[in-house]
Amino acid sequence: MKKIIFLIPILFVFLIQAQIPQVSSGSIKRIENFTSRFVDARNVDIWLPDAYSDKEKYAVLYMQDGQMLYDAATTWNKQAWEVDETAGKLIAEGKTQKFIVVGVWNNGKMRHPEYFPQKPFEAMTKTEHDTVTAVLQRMGRVKDIFKPISDLYLEFLVKELKPYIDTHFATKKDKNNTFIAGSSMGGLISMYAICEYPKVFGGAICMSTHWPGSIQKENNPVPDAFLTYMKTHLPKAKRHKIYFDYGDQTLDAMYPPLQKKVDEMMQNKGFSEKNWKTIFAAGDDHSEKSWRKRLGVALVFLLK
Repeated sequence: MKKIIFLIPILFVFLIQAQIPQVSSGSIKRIENFTSRFVDARNVDIWLPDAYSDKEKYAVLYMQDGQMLYDAATTWNKQAWEVDETAGKLIAEGKTQKFIVVGVWNNGKMRHPEYFPQKPFEAMTKTEHDTVTAVLQRMGRVKDIFKPISDLYLEFLVKELKPYIDTHFATKKDKNNTFIAGSSMGGLISMYAICEYPKVFGGAICMSTHWPGSIQKENNPVPDAFLTYMKTHLPKAKRHKIYFDYGDQTLDAMYPPLQKKVDEMMQNKGFSEKNWKTIFAAGDDHSEKSWRKRLGVALVFLLK
């Protein structure tokens, strides 16, 4: 999504009858309005590769912003990750193991509080909370006091959605075959997920990770709060894989100095090229077309 458009709630999905994405490889199984004790109901679109069979077992990749993954004809900005095309090609060429993709839709106006890592926010001071709230109110993201609910969102993923997927599809249930991915705010929640549930997720893809938490650069306490949290909550390097990337155009122009701090911390925590990769894609912007270009590298890194 170009510039800061990604921050606008994708409300159109609640105003029209959602189409099933058309895919060039594999097939889509939709769960309509998957209900939860923790968060609002939402659609889940599961991509199954060609020749999917209940007689085999498949790794699972959970992806945020599920309505943006497969078919540009059904998205608000006419862009998509084209996950089906990239994943199908990699599987067919034997560059990755066989896997399915669970595309979890965002919930429009609740996207920001669901994807904003909760514990780092709660560790901030009241003054810092007020600063974040004021910025998000100016952006039109919230009307009242900002309060993340990402812990509830992760409980939905781990305690409700994953058991359903493991029961209804032929999956490998263990950590080493369960992964999570997203971009922008979806990159933040994917980072948070592997930190909070290291026994559930063995790897994370965090593209164009939105370290600022808003679009404010100056006097922003959020990036340091995330770094402080990660220093004590990152999973063990030898048992997990983490992929980061970023461009330098539109919203991604904010990320290079922040990602550099994250990279330094990753090195200090013992991550090496075997279990961590950060890619700088000069000229890439903050959009699905850019994330689509880099998706193959990320999938091979996690799922080879």
